[in-house]
Amino acid sequence: MQTNEKTESQREEQAIRGLVEKWLTASEGGDLTTMLNLLADDVIFMVPNQEPFGKDVFARNFQQMKGVKLKSESNIQEIKVIGDWAWMRNHLSVSFTDPKGETSTHVGYVLTVLRKEADGHWVIARDANLLMPKSE
Repeated sequence: MQTNEKTESQREEQAIRGLVEKWLTASEGGDLTTMLNLLADDVIFMVPNQEPFGKDVFARNFQQMKGVKLKSESNIQEIKVIGDWAWMRNHLSVSFTDPKGETSTHVGYVLTVLRKEADGHWVIARDANLLMPKSE
């Protein structure tokens, strides 16, 4: 029985890792539609110096970055799956290159709560993003 549970947990963890890869690829490619499909309708983002915000504000903020190229590196530190919920601790580095060619990099930890939907796919339900500009 424990072997089956472990196998199931490993499958769920792998699905979550796949979600992260899909998110990074979509964000680097400017694919907002894919990103929105990876978010729960009631998602809440928490970032430094801002009030928490949801899916609509996320979409507006992303659209305002038209012309900015993103390059991300993710280092997942932990994933814990508990039934239809999971949490993930991740170290993230995101470089933003504006249309003038100037690059800034933000780094830090992210704590994400994920929920498994009725169709079996994982979505991001809560995201506490602690990225700050990297000191050069």
